[in-house]
Amino acid sequence: MPTSMPSSGHLSVRGVTRYFKDGAVHALDRVSLDIAPGEFVSLVGPSGCGKTTLLRLLDGLIVPDEGEVLLDGAKPKPSPEIGFVFQQPRLMPWLTVQRNVEFPLTLNGVGRRERAERAGAMLAMVGLTQFAGAFPSELSGGMQQRVGIARAFVGEPPLLLMDEPFAALDAMTREIMRGELLKVWSTKRTSVVFVTHDIDEAIYLSQRIVLLRPRPGRVDEIIEVKLPEPRWVGDVTATPPFRALREHIWRRIQELVGASSDWRESSTGDSSEKEQR
Repeated sequence: MPTSMPSSGHLSVRGVTRYFKDGAVHALDRVSLDIAPGEFVSLVGPSGCGKTTLLRLLDGLIVPDEGEVLLDGAKPKPSPEIGFVFQQPRLMPWLTVQRNVEFPLTLNGVGRRERAERAGAMLAMVGLTQFAGAFPSELSGGMQQRVGIARAFVGEPPLLLMDEPFAALDAMTREIMRGELLKVWSTKRTSVVFVTHDIDEAIYLSQRIVLLRPRPGRVDEIIEVKLPEPRWVGDVTATPPFRALREHIWRRIQELVGASSDWRESSTGDSSEKEQR
């Protein structure tokens, strides 16, 4: 993997507390963490631990009641400097795939030729060059999510936030998309904060995993993932270190909330679909 790191993308969260409903709901309590430029960090934890709330704070969509969030020393605000990928790709149906990927560059005032070149390069990276002229309705769900990822990366934002982007995909497509995401990230080295309910997914993708306690959300443990890279080569999920990490995280979740039926993993380690029922 490239050793060079971007000059921006340092995220600092200091003692962040957040309430909702006039203080009736205590969503986050004194959360602190640092994310280095170019680092891939996943947030895991049971429902109600504040994962999505934390993402919204990192994006500047909401502000903390206490503490502070800083991106490269400044308070974040929704802008092209922060990419966001949701469960659904949220493509514009009236635009072609190429134009959807170009859209953030258009907002930034990038010229037509450069927009086309950069969008084309991203589509090649996610294997969709031949679909550049297609419309979103002509693509499968997995292909649409690839377009969403290409659009998020094309502007090279210092920070990319991802809220369970593969949860709605079938198991095979989800597996492919994880590898595609890692390949793009290894080239762009954007700082990524990734929310997931799937323990295997978090281990496979991340350099560190932040395990959050149930409401109010608090950092229980920050776990380093010391697995060889690139991880899309070979079956890293079958290795003893991977299995040991999975067992450690799962046992800790059981200790925190008990053996909840929402969090029982299938034999493949996928818990995201169960969580949404």
